[in-house]
Amino acid sequence: MQEQPRITEAEWEVMRVIWEQEPVTARDIVDALEPVKEWSEPTVKTLLNRLVRKGVLEFSVEGKRYRYSARFSRESCVRAEGLSFVDRVFDGSTTPLLAHFLKESKLSERDIRELKKLLRDKEADR
Repeated sequence: MQEQPRITEAEWEVMRVIWEQEPVTARDIVDALEPVKEWSEPTVKTLLNRLVRKGVLEFSVEGKRYRYSARFSRESCVRAEGLSFVDRVFDGSTTPLLAHFLKESKLSERDIRELKKLLRDKEADR
């Protein structure tokens, strides 16, 4: 399978719409993002073209319309971005990452129970 390309913050905004509504037209994306972004249709089309060039999107032509679909699942992109972040910021080590978020976050009792369960499950997998 093709290596997962990096996606910019603006491209993530477009991909969220695509994952929720695919296949989707550029106009559909503009309409979906209009309440939160002030992007024109040419801006969205530029982002779509970048994503196609990167191999993240594929498209089909229906008359004068292009319908875009993701070539990678949201989960796959999140996994790749998470691994890239850990590599770049924490030199590939998850312990400092987890320690940082645990120290900086307010955790409910439920959160703590879930984290403990995840750790027990991970330990059992070894």
